[in-house]
Amino acid sequence: MGIQKKHLPLLLSVAIAAGIFIGSKLSFSDNSDKIFAKNSKKEKLNRLIDYIDYEYVDKVNTDSIVDVTVNRILENLDPHSVYIPASQYQENADDMRGNFVGIGISFYVYKDTIAVIRTIKGGPAEKAGILAGDRILYANEKKIFGDSIHRDSITKYLKGEINSKVNLKVFRKGTADLLSYKVRRKEVPIVSVDASYKLNNDLGYIKVNRFSETTYDEFKEALDNLQEEGITALVLDLRNNPGGYISTAQSIIDEFLEDDKLVLITKNKSGKVEETFATGSGDFEEGNLYVLINQNSASASEIVAGALQDNDRGTIVGRRSFGKGLVQREMSLGDGSAIRLTIARYYTPTGRSIQRPYKNGNNAYYHEYENRYKNGEMESKDSIHVVDSLRFVTPKGKVVYGGGGIIPDVFIPKDTSVENETIEYISRSGFASYFVFEHLEKNRAKFSDFTLEDFVNNYEVDDDLLHEFFDYSRMSEAHIGFENHKEKVKNILKANIAQQLFGSNTYEYILNKDDSMLKKVIELEVNSSDSDSKN
Repeated sequence: MGIQKKHLPLLLSVAIAAGIFIGSKLSFSDNSDKIFAKNSKKEKLNRLIDYIDYEYVDKVNTDSIVDVTVNRILENLDPHSVYIPASQYQENADDMRGNFVGIGISFYVYKDTIAVIRTIKGGPAEKAGILAGDRILYANEKKIFGDSIHRDSITKYLKGEINSKVNLKVFRKGTADLLSYKVRRKEVPIVSVDASYKLNNDLGYIKVNRFSETTYDEFKEALDNLQEEGITALVLDLRNNPGGYISTAQSIIDEFLEDDKLVLITKNKSGKVEETFATGSGDFEEGNLYVLINQNSASASEIVAGALQDNDRGTIVGRRSFGKGLVQREMSLGDGSAIRLTIARYYTPTGRSIQRPYKNGNNAYYHEYENRYKNGEMESKDSIHVVDSLRFVTPKGKVVYGGGGIIPDVFIPKDTSVENETIEYISRSGFASYFVFEHLEKNRAKFSDFTLEDFVNNYEVDDDLLHEFFDYSRMSEAHIGFENHKEKVKNILKANIAQQLFGSNTYEYILNKDDSMLKKVIELEVNSSDSDSKN
């Protein structure tokens, strides 16, 4: 594979830069007449565009000029004020709404053809009879395979108006003729709770990947189910969660805090301060709580971790979070595009801002991520730089710091060896899933009789499949010693097979067996139980 250690932080920093966003339903009032009043600066920009449109010697796409101009303006404000072109707006809106209208499949564009990985449970495609491994070749007689077909074009034909119908022609291995299906498009959920299960008899686990409009409902259902199963303690996994809506984060926090506890403080340009307090509706206000964070936990994830830490509720476990303390509101630009503009700063209940400095520009801001590797912070809590002037104290006397992310109560070091970084990349990048899909293509019948429980308890990845993967990934050519990590890689392959057969819950369950943070949480919980029994 040949991934060099020095490039991994940069790769991750680019990924998180693309992923960080936060919506807000705060209601800071602005006078629209004042905002849009006649302004010489705006007239200047309009006149420049008109001159280029009508007078410039060559034909120029002024739309692209406007896009570049908007981007440059926002880049000079802060790292999190961003422009959303019209071509990307719908996908962004779907993601934050938590659903889209389509046929309900997970797919790869595999060898220039749509290959169904799995159908979404209860979705239109599953109800119509489409199966994993099917190739969708035509949609309403339109050919959607071949080198010339772009992924965006494919999704355009599969998505559509709610209750509209699409006629699909499908190739299925072992079937001579194409199969025809008439599928009625419906709302399909974009799941934000990746997993929910019991780690042991008393300890539950919920993993949240973002904070969309539907996240709280998904979370509440998962929590209710775990409580019905008898859990008395909970792990909330917010690792690699880039954020989302503040209101969703507040609703989740409310499940854990007693009535009238301060949750969040926001302050806008005019100095207006808004405070949010917990209500009496929480269903998990007692019982041990553990929140997992890492360097990719940002924005709304930090609001959750900060509110709980500052109220002495639960234990924050992991590594220092990203450090984003700015609030954005989405604003339409009238042509299908929009901006997410920073309108306020937020502060945790003790009054600390966790926003990292960004005065040196966006590049330096995101490259600070690499510095965490260089200065040893990933491996030692003592390497985290804190500023005494940003020292705060919680009601029970715990010292916390502002100025750059949430520092966990219990620090878990990251193994930054080349071998481990490569394994982590394989684990979470989706790289292994392509290999697994090809393996299932050849051996799908072998897995047809597996139940979920039987697969989890009895299926084992053998050495033959492991070495096939090593050849596929060209790991042997990278001269990286994996002999001591064979079982980890086997577990990754098993988890990816489970994901394609049974979904993300089983994937996380299997992958988490080797998770150092969860092992620490279980140790903390055992020690807590022992302490309670002695008191």
